[in-house]
Amino acid sequence: MATAAVTARPGQVLADLLPASRTRDIALVVGGAALTGAAAQLVVPVPGSPVPVTGQTFAALLVGTALGTKRGFASLAVYALVGAAGVPWFQGGTSGWGGASFGYVLGMLLAATMVGELARRGGDRSVLRMAGTMVLGSAVIYAVGVPWLMASTGMNLSAAVAAGLVPFLIGDGLKAALAMGALPAAWKLVGRR
Repeated sequence: MATAAVTARPGQVLADLLPASRTRDIALVVGGAALTGAAAQLVVPVPGSPVPVTGQTFAALLVGTALGTKRGFASLAVYALVGAAGVPWFQGGTSGWGGASFGYVLGMLLAATMVGELARRGGDRSVLRMAGTMVLGSAVIYAVGVPWLMASTGMNLSAAVAAGLVPFLIGDGLKAALAMGALPAAWKLVGRR
């Protein structure tokens, strides 16, 4: 049984290689939100921090990169809105729009949009480009999450960075390494680098 080669055009992301339809887009958006919610249940508490290590940041960046700008935004918007409305799929089965870690959820929304645009421009095609995409996406998450952490807890900037950024850098490096291998490999599998 022969398989046809998949041809990617400039400006495409991985999701664009699936047959186009409104049903496909809805399924990808909902699936990306569900993946992020499931990954948020992988929780490792960080001593001295109200923000745990979770899988949701990795999922959000992966969803944004694979789905692209609009679908990545829509997927993380569904995740944020449904969780804020009460579905317990934020970190560790929590929900609601308050709390010390909700700023990271908002940061993920912006980051998924940005990495989706970077992927559309080829930011997911090579290991080096994917590394840059992940670093920029993580920076956006922290740029929103750390100030939210400060505002919600009364921490000063130094304390918020120590509790809401520094403990996560090693994990972010591991997540970036996974993405640096996974997405360029996916493009190789479909015949486009």
